[in-house]
Amino acid sequence: MTKEELLEKANSLPLAPGVYLMHSRDGEVIYVGKAKKLKNRVSQYFQAGRGHNLKTHAMVGQVDDFDTIIVGSEFEALVLENALIKQYMPRYNILLKDDKGYPFVRLSREAYPKFSIVSRVSDDGARYFGPYGGRFETRSALDAVRAALHLPTCTKTFPRDIGKERPCLNHHMGRCDGFCRAEMTAEEYNRRIDLAVQLLEGKIRLVTGTLEEEMQAAAENWNFEEAAALRDRIAAIKVLSKRQKVFAGVCADTDVWGLYLGIKCCYAVLHYEDGQLTGREAELFSASGLEEEAEILSALLLQYYGGKPVLPREICISAEIEDQEVLEQLLTEQAGHKVSLRVPQRGERVQVLQMAAANAREEAERQTTNQERIDKTLELLGKMLGLPEAPVWMESYDISNTGAEDIVASMVVFHGSRPAKERYRRFRIKELEGHPDDYRSMEEVLTRRLTHYMEQDKKFMPLPDVMLIDGGEQHAKVARRVTERFGLAIPIFGMVKDDRHRTRALVTPEGREIGIKGTQAVFTLIGRIQEETHRFAITFNRESHGKSVKGSALDNIPGVGEARRTALLKRFKSLKAIKEASLEELQAAVPKNAAAAVYQWAHSTQDD
Repeated sequence: MTKEELLEKANSLPLAPGVYLMHSRDGEVIYVGKAKKLKNRVSQYFQAGRGHNLKTHAMVGQVDDFDTIIVGSEFEALVLENALIKQYMPRYNILLKDDKGYPFVRLSREAYPKFSIVSRVSDDGARYFGPYGGRFETRSALDAVRAALHLPTCTKTFPRDIGKERPCLNHHMGRCDGFCRAEMTAEEYNRRIDLAVQLLEGKIRLVTGTLEEEMQAAAENWNFEEAAALRDRIAAIKVLSKRQKVFAGVCADTDVWGLYLGIKCCYAVLHYEDGQLTGREAELFSASGLEEEAEILSALLLQYYGGKPVLPREICISAEIEDQEVLEQLLTEQAGHKVSLRVPQRGERVQVLQMAAANAREEAERQTTNQERIDKTLELLGKMLGLPEAPVWMESYDISNTGAEDIVASMVVFHGSRPAKERYRRFRIKELEGHPDDYRSMEEVLTRRLTHYMEQDKKFMPLPDVMLIDGGEQHAKVARRVTERFGLAIPIFGMVKDDRHRTRALVTPEGREIGIKGTQAVFTLIGRIQEETHRFAITFNRESHGKSVKGSALDNIPGVGEARRTALLKRFKSLKAIKEASLEELQAAVPKNAAAAVYQWAHSTQDD
């Protein structure tokens, strides 16, 4: 369908709440959204002149058709949207990598039951404990319970593997009692499992009391080796009771969310119970990197908590979200108690939010390689600029002058995120007369650069994937005019600076600004390119200016070459001082004949 046909279809929708599904040409669901009023929301996608962000612009370009589902309320739309996102996993929606939630400890139902950690309770006859805080902390606590009771942690299956092999290293190190040995019974194994269950239920005193009775009985029967083993087990359980707060409650009181939107996007959730941090989860998620923080939070919260049986009473987030009241209603009905979404503005909760964000950043950076950072940065830049592919070769230009004379230009080349210094080029402006003119200077530079290319000069090949011009819309227009004159289509953007001389945005020759400050990786890369281009131009200008004011006048004096010019400047520091020097002072710096020539030049110049 054409955009006009899509708009006509959207305008025929009712002003009712519902969910819409955008389809690509091959029928794939590429985006799922919800709306209070379907007609208003869906028609906005296809109206000319709408200020869509780059993600929405890219998505709309892929839409061939759409479906809608009308529901009775905004609440029902929210629930349905979440279900459809999980069903279709559309590429333009923000997606969790996995359906994460509070972990449960599962005890299987078999002759030799085993513990495992799962995301949800199933109706499979197994026994479940929890939910608890973070997965890492829950796993650590479960391992500590197994270690305290000397239960196996290996992958052997009982009774199938009993007696087949020698016990593993854990048994020899005293960490497991070797239930793979023939002399160990199923009754003893299940007795230990029962003790582990009591620990998970918080009945630590009951377990230690039972073991203390067994220890006393073993000692009275002169079985001191078994009594010592029981004593060590009791000590381990007492330490466990102090360390593992994860087993203290059945639900979290507060969850605190932190986001990191970098090369890889990550969320971190800190779980608090009774004011104590009991766990942390940090996971990567899929996003284009162009969404607003509030939009991302809204999508993540719904996917993370949707369908979970136990929820915190309070969820702290860093930004207000559009559907906050509806989401609170959904989570409250789901949990059976009031669930509040809060955006702290001051106090300890703000500090905890910052800590959650730091956790998210650390996890994202840990899982990001340097090459991934480079590739993702270039991919984001390409998307922001509307390029068909990520740019590889980028050229940047800057003009520098100290008046009508000494006008120079620099051409800096980046290959990916690294400067390709062997491809840097310098230009001295030749055609300009009178006062400085950046536009005419840029036109001359690009004309000479592209002429070299057309003449197959290898020093100016290949052409870049994008040209970045130091300046605004008019500079970009000049560059576009030159490239079109050569019959070339090179994407061109001006670099617009802020009051701190940093590139805050890129601008097209048509005047459309593309903000880059919100995407840190791109902002940093463009900043590096701009600074390097400016540095290279200024360095050339200073060198050129130094030669013109210090060298050219002296070079015209008979008998004064480079060595004598250098000696004079080294001694007198400036042309003015040289002109004011006496003949004897000049003879102290250079030979008599050269000194006489300089003295004559200086006095004839003063007379003019």
